[in-house]
Amino acid sequence: MTQTYPIGVLFSRSGPYEAPGRQGYDGAMAAIAEVNARRGFGFELVPVVADPQGNTDRYAALCQQMIRDHRLRHVVGCTTSWSRKEVIPVVEKTDALLWYPCVYEGFEASENVVYVAACANQHLVPLLDFILPRFGRQAALLGSNYIWGWETNRIAREAMLHSGGAVVAERYVPIGDIDIDHLVAEIRQKRPNFILNNLIGPSSYAFLRAYHALGQSDPDFRAEARPVISCNLYEGETLGLGAAAAGHYTVSCYFESLATDANRRFLADLAGAGTGTPITAFFAESYASVMLIADAIARAGTDAIAPVLQAAASRRISSPLGEIVVDPVTHHVALPAHIGRARADGSFEIVQLAGRSIDPDPFLTRTSLHLGDATPRHPAAQGAVLRVVS
Repeated sequence: MTQTYPIGVLFSRSGPYEAPGRQGYDGAMAAIAEVNARRGFGFELVPVVADPQGNTDRYAALCQQMIRDHRLRHVVGCTTSWSRKEVIPVVEKTDALLWYPCVYEGFEASENVVYVAACANQHLVPLLDFILPRFGRQAALLGSNYIWGWETNRIAREAMLHSGGAVVAERYVPIGDIDIDHLVAEIRQKRPNFILNNLIGPSSYAFLRAYHALGQSDPDFRAEARPVISCNLYEGETLGLGAAAAGHYTVSCYFESLATDANRRFLADLAGAGTGTPITAFFAESYASVMLIADAIARAGTDAIAPVLQAAASRRISSPLGEIVVDPVTHHVALPAHIGRARADGSFEIVQLAGRSIDPDPFLTRTSLHLGDATPRHPAAQGAVLRVVS
């Protein structure tokens, strides 16, 4: 009989951030299907699916239940940092691994988490480095009122300070809140050079539509003059926004429009499997997570987490994100940072193609925040600028 290994798939496919959750789920399931279709692996992965429906309080309980009931050792899932932090104590206690496939703010490392998505030095830092010399150094920072918004905006403040810029406004709204007229009014009054959008889900969509309406009435707020920039807005969402997202910028390790042979093969394989939705970074990162697990199990001959981690850190594998390997110290992966500008049809024009992958630096101990070729305000800005607190 064929050896089987259960694998948890834990994403919210409904609720305030269902779009990225569905992409993560679809990516994991597509990779599981591919592993099971390949005879070379010599085993099959059995998905154990749970949907917290956007309720953060359900993640830990569902994760614990799938580990207990199915004796599984690997879980691919979580979308928000809030949900990830709910699950970490569970996987640490039960000796399991969470493979986290969503962009996040950094400043975390767990022996029981593999971070298969970008941290701040791989998304926010290269995005600001691209934007500052092109649009200016006065920023408004927006965020959903939880750790992703807080921490990403905190790093942005540091970067603006050390790059000779300034933050003219910083505002937060509850996750899912669409009452954002006050944000647009303040931006109109203070006229920043750009807006960093760390809102998620409906809050982000409502803001982009309202900001587009402002640009329609006042050309000084059109995307080509004062863009909105994001680290977490992708094709599945821009497709529904149309002209409201057009012209604004996103940084990502993956875009569906990447014109590479590897991406063309990846998309062709998915088309043959019947995937009919836009392919986003969340999809690609979740897909890559499963492929890392499968490759490591095949080489380790077991799904026990210590041998799997050792195998995942010992060899690069091909993925939609490029060739990836797990860093044995931080459990993060090196990733490229492409810059895309949204089109009205929901796709992205690649305006800066990354020439290389960026090594993970989740605690920003090696990353300079002197960005955009600016003269730093402080001498310390030449090197690492955030204190390491032990």
